[in-house]
Amino acid sequence: MADTTKISNAAATAEANAFADLLNNGYLRIYDSTGGTGQPATVDTAIGSQVLLAELRFAATSESDITNGVITFAALTADTDANATGTATWFRAFSSDGTSAIWDGSVGLAAASPTLALNTTSIVEHAEVSITTPRSFTVNKG
Repeated sequence: MADTTKISNAAATAEANAFADLLNNGYLRIYDSTGGTGQPATVDTAIGSQVLLAELRFAATSESDITNGVITFAALTADTDANATGTATWFRAFSSDGTSAIWDGSVGLAAASPTLALNTTSIVEHAEVSITTPRSFTVNKG
């Protein structure tokens, strides 16, 4: 018989709260795919030759709302001085210590439905990078 595990909205919201708490005062780092390496296979895989393009900060309370397992993040603090020039393809989010990796996702234009949609994927060194409307994240309820 197939696995039909599902969780309640209350359980999904509790999981979402725990996840969001890990990102309080955390970092969202945007990378390119230098050398064709792209996004690592898992969040626990070390970052290789990919270039850090920009680093934004999550708010002290990373979410503005969590309902039925859906996290709506609070506005992130912009990076007013991008680290490098390149094409943004993926991100990694870290806890407030800046070293504990929590979450990876794709970066792209909204039409492509990436995890993180930007108005442009072309990051220019020393330019400002901001996310004015963070995308909601849904805990998989099955």
